[in-house]
Amino acid sequence: MALKVELKPFERIIIGQSLITNSDARTRLLISGEAPIMREKDLLTAETADTPVKRLYLCVQMMYLENDIPKYQELYVSFVKDLLEAVPSFRTSIEAASKLILSGSLYNSLKEIQKLVKREDELLKQSV
Repeated sequence: MALKVELKPFERIIIGQSLITNSDARTRLLISGEAPIMREKDLLTAETADTPVKRLYLCVQMMYLENDIPKYQELYVSFVKDLLEAVPSFRTSIEAASKLILSGSLYNSLKEIQKLVKREDELLKQSV
């Protein structure tokens, strides 16, 4: 079954190792295959990964886009350890994300970590 993706004008998407930029018109794509796919709005960069959870997300994002878990495994474990020391209540979500990684469901792990990004944002707003 093909994945249906609708892109807004000038929206960007990564498919495999390629960055694709839409033209000035709305576009609908049907994508078949196993390449990693991420919309620009879901991508983080080293500059935008400015919190502990976002750094964890970026690490898993790189695992997903490069299809290389071992390359980032040590960094991931380090981020998880630091994050759990700082916010122990994140344990259940982090364990769920880690299990998804171990089963090869990196995209679903990213979705789980996105929930933590929202929770982290709420905690940071409360501390200000």
